[in-house]
Order: sequence, then structure tokens, then C-alpha cells
Amino acid sequence: MTPGRLETRSARATAEREGRASLRRAATRVLLGNWTGASTVPSRSLYPHQWSWDSAFIAIGLRHVSPRRAQRELETLLGAQWGDGRIPHIAFNPAVPLDAYFPSPDFWRSAEAGRAAGAPAGAQTSGIVQPPVHALAAWLVHLADPAESRRRGFLERVHPRLAAWHRYLAEARDLGGGGLASAVHPWEPGLDNSPAWDDPLSRVKPAPEGSYRRADLAHGSPADRPTDIDYGRYVRLASDYRDHGYDDARTPHAFAVEDPCFNALLAASERALGSIAEAIGDPTAAEEHRRRAGCVTRALVARLWDPEAGIFVCRDVLTGRMGGDRTVSGLAPLILPDLPDEVSHALLRTARGGHFGLGRVQLLPSYDLLGPKFDGGRYWRGPSWFNMAWLFHRGLLRLGEHAEAEALREAFLRAARTTDFAEYVEPHSGEGRGVRDFSWTAALTLDLLSPDHEPPEDVVADAEAIANADVVVGSGVLADADIVAEPDLVAGSDLWAAATPPAVLTALRSSEVQDSA
Repeated sequence: MTPGRLETRSARATAEREGRASLRRAATRVLLGNWTGASTVPSRSLYPHQWSWDSAFIAIGLRHVSPRRAQRELETLLGAQWGDGRIPHIAFNPAVPLDAYFPSPDFWRSAEAGRAAGAPAGAQTSGIVQPPVHALAAWLVHLADPAESRRRGFLERVHPRLAAWHRYLAEARDLGGGGLASAVHPWEPGLDNSPAWDDPLSRVKPAPEGSYRRADLAHGSPADRPTDIDYGRYVRLASDYRDHGYDDARTPHAFAVEDPCFNALLAASERALGSIAEAIGDPTAAEEHRRRAGCVTRALVARLWDPEAGIFVCRDVLTGRMGGDRTVSGLAPLILPDLPDEVSHALLRTARGGHFGLGRVQLLPSYDLLGPKFDGGRYWRGPSWFNMAWLFHRGLLRLGEHAEAEALREAFLRAARTTDFAEYVEPHSGEGRGVRDFSWTAALTLDLLSPDHEPPEDVVADAEAIANADVVVGSGVLADADIVAEPDLVAGSDLWAAATPPAVLTALRSSEVQDSA
């Protein structure tokens, strides 16, 4: 190699390192800005409380900044757990005005309506749930600093709570009787307005107009948000569930579906619970958790796999019919290590094909690019979401598709940077949509920037051959002026202190003192 080419390569490597460092600092700034003192809000504007699966993804990234704070994120959420084991999808901050978000605590009335189900008397929560990614998050958080985790007894404290959460899903929510957990509200699988819910939702009578006020439209364009009629159905389902005491056996559910991503995350987290149980010296529980994980995987294949479509689909529990829509949820089971090889490779072919355009559009669209209901700007009806790309990245690594995984990682990092950590992106243009400085986007950026995900040079070269470097369209490179800290420096260290402004450092140290308890 000539001296000139060596210099060019060296300059490029230096620029890449500086760019990554800048992105790490910017992502950390988002998480610090969204920290409330005990947990992290997804967004200061649109989502001003603690959300369940958001906090799990946030903890996965936060562990690279401060493992203790990541532990506390999960512990705060588990503090809102109900007596029946459910982890509510929102833990409300009582300091936030009621009109800042709807449905607000006075709608859910958890302490009163959920008393028989064990809703905590001292916390305000919703009554529905979100995907069970928490045990996976807890295990990854532990691995970030096992010594600190053991000192605080982190795994010993969270294991019984997470086990109770999984038992609730296995016992109270197996409404179809086939070994899978059912979602009883479109918000529970996390894909709120997905086209996959259109048919099951069509039988739900919307709540009357004027009986509620949508707070979400004050922070986003109506064109990006669920429609009014869908929102009315969401309210109806939630109020009916509330009025039956959040009792799964007693509620006449008008909506009940088995979702692939929800159950894939249950299987992955059950497997993580096995690792947690083994780490705390309970081999019997570890074996049982792993057995249950295998059962969920087998039920997924038996009940939700569509070999002709080459993807997992949802099942309407009330009619027994399998859905016909291809959504990103159907690709999520790729993360499971015990998925049959033929199913794994079929999923990969589907992702690479025209329906999802892996490597040819931004990240991974939430709905079939060729489907009649595709809308690239409307929430879960087409836009690409960063958490789903992160999950699929794990699936690619599991299959040994390292070059493709690296191409997706690079696309993720570029999109996070150019959109200022947007909530989601339009898959064709790469335009950031929804709110900015979204916490799980920043957190998962930190995870993908960690040394664990840095590939060998030959993989980088192969990934560059796969990716089109000019495909990203976005706005605004994040400035360094507001940088607060290097995320790969352990909180409390001299380097962390030197990188952090005094006011932020004081707040951090105060919270760490509480965390150490």
C-alpha cells in the first residue's frame, strides 16, 4: 500500500473514531436529559412517564453509562408490579399534570379498579402490559458489571419478580390454550396501530366522541398518529378491562391476539431467567425456565408460523384465524436460538425480499412494503423503528450473518445521528418522524457502539459492499456543544468526573448514593 493510501486510510479511521465518540456523547446526553431521578421517560413531551418495555431497552443501553443506574431503571419499574405478577405498561409520575398524557391515572384508576388483582396502593399505573423483554434486559445489565450486581444483590432481588411476571403471562394470559400469551389491547404488543390489528379491532365499538381528549396530537402530526376511530377503540377496550377489575378471566375481551414478537421476547426472557437463576445458585429453577422457553418457541412455530408467507403472523384468539399481514413482529423470532433452521432461513429470505427490503431501505419497516395498507409515516403502519432493528441485528448475529448485521448496525447508527435520535424513520427517505431525543433510540445506539459490537476488518469490508452509503437522508448532525459525558466511562470514575459538568455530576452522584442502597 502506498504512503498516500495509508494516510487516507488513517485519516478515515480517525474521523470514524471521532464520529463514534461524538455520537456516544450525544446519546448519553439524551438519557441524562430524560432521567427523572428514579427512571427514564421515553420523551419529555409525548411520553412523560415510565413505560415498561421502553425502560427495558433503555437499561440495555444505560448499562454502558452506569450499570447501577441501569439496575435502578428496572428496579423502579418492578416497584410498580401488581400482586398477580403483571408489570403495567405505564408507571405514572404523580408530579406530571393529568392533562399531559391520556389515558391518565384518573382514567385507569388502578389502585381502586385493580385492587383484587393486587394493584399497588401507593403507585399509579395503567392496567395493561407490554412485551416481556425485562429479564433479557436484567441479564445484560448484570453482565455489564457482575461484581457490582452481586454486591447489590441485583439478580437475587429481580428474579422472583420477573418469574412472577412470566407466570402471570403463562397462566392468566394463555387465552387460546396453546401455550402462548395473548394481548388484550393493541398497545400491549407495542405495535399500537399495526395493520395486523385492523380485523380484530373492527368488531370493537369506539368510545363516544367527546368522552376523552387525545393529548398525543399536541405533540405530533395527526398524519403520523393513529386515527381517531382507532383511538376510540383503544379507549373502549381499556375502559371495559378496567370496569371488570382488570380480571382476565372475567373480562369479555373483544380483542385477544397472539403476537409473534410478544411471545418471542417471552421465550428469550425465559431463557435469560434461566441464566439469572443459575447465577444465583438455583439450578432447578434454571432448568425450568429453559424448559418453558423451549415450550414457547415450539408453540410459536406450531401456532403462528406461516410457511407460505415465510413469516410469523398473529392469531385472532376469538376466531382462531391467523392474520394475513406481514409485519416486523413476524421477523422478531429470529432472535431465538432454538428456532428450527428452516424457519430461520425462511425468515431471512423474507427480510431480504421485497416485503421488507433489508439493506435497500432504512432499517426494517414495520409493515410490508408491498402491502395495501403501507403508510411510511404513520406510526406502526410502515415506519422503521430502532428497537426492532436492534432485535433483528441480534438475530442476524445468531445466524452468523456478520456482514449483514454490520451493515444494519451502521445504518442504525447513521439514522440515529442524522435524525437526532428520532422515535422512528420513514423507510424510503430516512426522514426522522415522531419525537426527537427518544430514549430507546439513544440507549440502543449506545449498545451498538459498545466494543462488543465492533466487528473485524474483513466483516466491515463485507458490510460496506452490502450497504449503500448514500441511502440515508436525514437532518442535523448533533453538535458537541451540549455534550455531558463519555458513556463508556464508569460513573464515579475520575474520567467521568472530568467529562461531566458540575451540576450534572452532583445529580449523578446523588442518585448513585441512593442506587448503592
